[in-house]
Amino acid sequence: MVQYDSPPLDLSFAALSDATRRGIIDQLGRGEASITGLADQFQMTLTGMKKHVQVLERAGLVVTQKVGRVRTCKLGKRGLEAEAEWIEAHRRLFEARFEALDEIISEMKREGSDD
Repeated sequence: MVQYDSPPLDLSFAALSDATRRGIIDQLGRGEASITGLADQFQMTLTGMKKHVQVLERAGLVVTQKVGRVRTCKLGKRGLEAEAEWIEAHRRLFEARFEALDEIISEMKREGSDD
């Protein structure tokens, strides 16, 4: 299998595609948390939570810091600006296409009522 380096958007969207990881982002938006605390909150094993946090870390959405025996997680500094811009650009594209389709349908209805 060929593996490619994933651009940042691919890593972000892959990380955010999972409901648990989105929940972790929501939780960390309220404040820092330990991996153990997150595992307890999401009722999952410590190993499972570590894997989720690693995916978020690779995407740059979360950073961790080990202090003593506790690994603490917090939101990364980069935010989701690039992802929001990508989504907005595609939202505008779809909106323009739907408006064009609405215009075609309206024109067809007008032509149909003329017959």
